[in-house]
Amino acid sequence: MSGARTTNRSFVAETIAIGSELLVGGRSDSNSLFIAELLGTLGIEVRFKSVVGDDQADIVQVLKTAASRAGVVVMTGGLGPTVDDCTREAVAKATGRRLARRKEALDGMTARLAQWGRELKKGQLRQAMIPSRAVVIPNLVGSAPGFLVAWKGATLVSLPGVPREMEAMMTQSVLPLLAAHRAQSKLMSPSPIIRQVFHTWGLPEADVDAKLQGLIPKGTPIDLGLLASPMGVLVSLTTKPSGKKMVKADLLQPLAEQVRSRLSEWLFAEGRESMEEVVGRLLAAQKLTVAVAESCTGGLIGHRLTQVPGSSAYVDRGAICYSNQSKIDMLGVPVDLIAQHGAVSQEVAASMAKGIRERAGVSVGLSVTGIAGPGGATETKPVGLVYIGLDGGPGEAVTKECRFHGDRQVIKQRSSQASMDLLRRWLLKRIGA
Repeated sequence: MSGARTTNRSFVAETIAIGSELLVGGRSDSNSLFIAELLGTLGIEVRFKSVVGDDQADIVQVLKTAASRAGVVVMTGGLGPTVDDCTREAVAKATGRRLARRKEALDGMTARLAQWGRELKKGQLRQAMIPSRAVVIPNLVGSAPGFLVAWKGATLVSLPGVPREMEAMMTQSVLPLLAAHRAQSKLMSPSPIIRQVFHTWGLPEADVDAKLQGLIPKGTPIDLGLLASPMGVLVSLTTKPSGKKMVKADLLQPLAEQVRSRLSEWLFAEGRESMEEVVGRLLAAQKLTVAVAESCTGGLIGHRLTQVPGSSAYVDRGAICYSNQSKIDMLGVPVDLIAQHGAVSQEVAASMAKGIRERAGVSVGLSVTGIAGPGGATETKPVGLVYIGLDGGPGEAVTKECRFHGDRQVIKQRSSQASMDLLRRWLLKRIGA
């Protein structure tokens, strides 16, 4: 990025993810990305991110460090009813505030539990303990309330770690509170931070980078970011406050058009839209139905497609045909075809797609067969070899060979993404897009 970054602490934020499970491989923190995007609309830049376990002393230390360098600190996690949930106590100790049971917090919890047909248990009473002079943040999705504390020039926000609860509380309560505080304090940010996201599939990160070389003109206060994952390469354009100058939103648009043009066929979605949402939208628009036959992905494609609301309009059925016999019995794959080419082959993938389409009576059949590993490979068929089949009727059959790397889970994820991308491309071709 060109230009000096803001040194005004009021426009700097830090996220703190709390929970020992985040440090030992059980879970990863996804909340910080949502928080950063939302705070950016107020011109607040997340410059730091911390992860800390369920230890009160450690949380206190991390919190003090965060408050010394950021004007907004958003903590997620550690607000549950169990003994290892100690965020409330850590905030009270760090700020020197007394914890006390707050009526509005208790009433909100009681009402939410009643909606679920449950009664408040004794252990849950500690969730209504809030630091003195804090603003209670209601939780309209879950039971644990959050809170906001002003301390030493910083605003400390504590929210549950459950993403859907955190997202609702950030959007409905925290953002309006922060905006109101800034208006009262006459804190005017140079400009909101605008982030535009593009999702690609089918190109390695190095190739995406090469296609975008020279995209950002020198001196333009915009960051270009690339992030590779099993679901493809995410490309982001982010405007940043540069001193006291305004960064105009329309500065982003010609660059976004360049991204679309340079990545063209590999760009499958923008913003928060997923591959399954794109495929679902295309199927629904063309009034087509799909059935899926899965071997190595074990139902992952069907799961992803049916995660989209309204998917019953276009998803007919899915078959997990893991063994050779199941492919023969359920899909009508000829015994001789498997004997001659093997279950992991272009020919069997094509037969699986045709079989599921004919048996389901749908517009298009989609299949996948491969070696997810770590075992099952041969000299000619390594781990990561995957074949995808698509059958849309006579003259509408497509197969694709893929060679993926990674562990079993990653290969399954990539296989599901590649399968849906093949379907996406076929659907686009049908409408001449």
